Amino acid sequence: MGLLSFIKEAGEKLFGIGSAKAAEPPKPEVAAKSIVDYIQQQGIATDGLNVAFDPATETVTVDGQVADQATKEKILLCCGNVAGVAKVNDLIVVVTPAPEAQYHTVVSGDNLSKIAKKFYGDANKYPVIFEANKPMLKHPDKIYPGQMLRIPPL
Repeated sequence: MGLLSFIKEAGEKLFGIGSAKAAEPPKPEVAAKSIVDYIQQQGIATDGLNVAFDPATETVTVDGQVADQATKEKILLCCGNVAGVAKVNDLIVVVTPAPEAQYHTVVSGDNLSKIAKKFYGDANKYPVIFEANKPMLKHPDKIYPGQMLRIPPL
């Protein structure tokens, strides 16, 4: 539990960022629904999950209960890897606790092999990172600067 920081300019454009309607902050209930819809589109269960967005602080607060640590971390990444979100306040309870993953913010020049080498000492372990970030990642070569990734323990 805690507060995770994200790069607010990077991520999925759920709030109309880059369009004329983006001149004013999104309505909190509309933004929260957009995030919940995005989580569901990834095939992640949202039963019992509460999502709120505060446009003044650019913070998503998410609470509820999930079955496992990986689901929790994927939900947090879905909430934070959204353009316009700077922070995610994690209040999620995990039914079956497990070791937490580390996080890595992608920078220009990164690829999954390079990230795997940094965290695991072996570039060939990149599929572990790819699998840990599915379904948000559709292809191992489709990462972008500013995106935050889960780096699970081996």
